Amino acid sequence: MKLSIVVPVYNMAGGNKLKFCLDSLVNQTISDYEIIAVDDASTDNSLAILHEYESNYPWKFKVIQSYENVKQGGARNKGIDAAKGMWIGFVDSDDWIAPDMYEKLLSKAEQTGADVVGCDYCMTDTQSMRVGKLMPNNTLEQTGVLDREKYKLLVMNPGSMVIKVYRKNVIDANHLRFPERTFYEDNCASPIWMLHFAHFEKVEEPLYYYYQHNLSTVHAITREKCEARLSMGKMLIEEARKYGFYKKYKLEFEFAFSKLYYMNTLFTYMLGMKHPRLDFLRQIADGIKQEFPDFQDNIYYQKEFDAEQKKLAAMHLKSPFRFLIYFQMLHFYRNHIRKK
Repeated sequence: MKLSIVVPVYNMAGGNKLKFCLDSLVNQTISDYEIIAVDDASTDNSLAILHEYESNYPWKFKVIQSYENVKQGGARNKGIDAAKGMWIGFVDSDDWIAPDMYEKLLSKAEQTGADVVGCDYCMTDTQSMRVGKLMPNNTLEQTGVLDREKYKLLVMNPGSMVIKVYRKNVIDANHLRFPERTFYEDNCASPIWMLHFAHFEKVEEPLYYYYQHNLSTVHAITREKCEARLSMGKMLIEEARKYGFYKKYKLEFEFAFSKLYYMNTLFTYMLGMKHPRLDFLRQIADGIKQEFPDFQDNIYYQKEFDAEQKKLAAMHLKSPFRFLIYFQMLHFYRNHIRKK
């Protein structure tokens, strides 16, 4: 079998989300593939919908039921374990893909000899095949036969995992899996996975539709999810050390950690929480100081973030309390006073 598509599913029956996704998968223009839908202990009608598709497409649709919620990473791992395809791809159950997405990705792989191939995606708030806001993913500088310089770029910006196909024998040979029972598992898995592949190519088209809706993970900012991002930052460094990548790409991992663990979490938390807590701000500051006390000197950090972001970060590291008061005053001014 050429391809296995793994779809983790949790409570996506409402709003036609799951059916719209599955319809895009069962109607792919390639023929030799399977869809492995993993129900992650859904409490709505998702499992019944999956069994309906399994009944209608028994030759290419398989349902796996998880009796406990292991979140997206755990559900994907169950799908990987059951996959029979030479290639494997991942699709989130509230998104959908172009009819020829996998045909184009696999054709690119055959033409170039790549062992991982990606594309771009678009963000949309309507269930249609109309291309929404284009989101380029990865750059041509990162493609081709992978060498040290390309790996450096991929550590810092590995790109999304749902817009790629991966050779399954590389996954199996290196026992690649996702963190389970947590959010943002891709933040850890994506750069580590890319370092195991030898040749990366890209189709310059938005073939994946990322659906923006109120239940999407990125829309509901909670302390639990911010803590999960911290956890994934720490796990990223642990995995890099475990696989022997850390010393070779120390500066790049330091930057990836400072961006994921620190900057993204800090500003996401401050902008997304109605009542940010001082104890959590101290937790973030203590974590970055412990792991990478000199990260502000990192050349990539200096280039990536603007002067205001670096100023706010420096203030936070020096005094989380002062940062909290200053940030809230600044945010209030920009959103209420300056707009008048």
